[in-house]
Amino acid sequence: MTVASQHPLAAELVAVLVAATDAEPLVLTTHDGRMLPSGPFESGHRSLQAGLRAWVEEQTHHPLGYVEQLYTFADRDRTEQKTEQRVISISYLALTRQGPVSGADAAWHGWYRYFPWEDRRAPSAELGELIDSALREWCRAGADAAQRRTRQQRAEVCFGLDGRAWNEELVLQRYELLFEAGLVHEAIRRAGRTGLPHLGQPMRHDHRRILATGIARLRAKIKYRPVVFELMPPAFTLLQLQQAVEALAGRSLHKQNFRRFIEQQQLVEETGAQSTETPGRPAKLFRFRGDVMLERALSGSKLPLVRGN
Repeated sequence: MTVASQHPLAAELVAVLVAATDAEPLVLTTHDGRMLPSGPFESGHRSLQAGLRAWVEEQTHHPLGYVEQLYTFADRDRTEQKTEQRVISISYLALTRQGPVSGADAAWHGWYRYFPWEDRRAPSAELGELIDSALREWCRAGADAAQRRTRQQRAEVCFGLDGRAWNEELVLQRYELLFEAGLVHEAIRRAGRTGLPHLGQPMRHDHRRILATGIARLRAKIKYRPVVFELMPPAFTLLQLQQAVEALAGRSLHKQNFRRFIEQQQLVEETGAQSTETPGRPAKLFRFRGDVMLERALSGSKLPLVRGN
C-alpha cells in the first residue's frame, strides 16, 4: 500500500531567457540579478508554457518567442527557505532579442558574470590558476586513493587540466564540480560557512544551476540547429553573426572557416544592402533563409574552433 506524502508539493516555472548583443550573451534576471523569472504553476494556467509566458511577461514586461522545455529539478534542498513544502522546478529555455524590461528589478546581465570561467575567448590566467589550485587541493583532500583519483579525473575532464581538451558543453558539470568542492557561494551558503570566494555572482535557490543547464543546452544546440537565428536582428553582417556564435560558445572561431561553413550550409542570403556602422569598408548585410531555419538541421556540423581556446 502506498503511503501518501504528508508534505505539500508545488511546481515552479523558471525561464532561462537568452539574448545576444554586441558579442555578449545575456540572460534576463529579476531581483537585482539574483533570480531568473519564475512563478508557481497555478490552476488558472492553461498549460505549463502558458503559465511560464504569463509570469515572464508579468515580471519583466518582455514577451517570449522561441521556447523549449529544458529540465525538471526536484532536489529536496533546492530552495533557501526551511519549509516542509517540496518544490519542483520546471525550467524552459527561451531565445529572443534584447528589449526593454521593467518590474521586479528585471534586467539583462551578461551570463559570464555568473560563470566567468566559461568565457574562453580571452581567458583570465589569474582565474584559471585560482580554480586549478583550489581543485587540486580538493583532489588531495579525498578520503582515499580511489576518491582522490576520481576527483582528479573529473577535474581534468571538466576544466581541461593537464593537457585535456576544453569541452564548452560541460557547463553544468563544471558548476556542479565547483559546488561539490565547496568553491562557489551557493555551496558555502548551504553549509553555513563564511569567507566567500569570488567565482562569479551567486543566485538565489538553485537558479545558477538552472542557468548552467540552459547555457549547456544552447551551446550543444547551436552545433546542429540554426537557433542562433532567433537572437539576430533581421539584417546583419557575417562578422556580427560570427561574434554571436563565439559569444554563446565562449570560443574563438576561424574567420575564413566560419564563413566557408555558413556558405556551405546555405543558411543566409544577401539583402542587397550594406552596413555603414562598422569602421572602414562597408560590409554586406545578410538575412537568414527562413526555409532553412524552419526545415533543416545543420547536418554533421561542428563549429570551426580556434585551437588552444
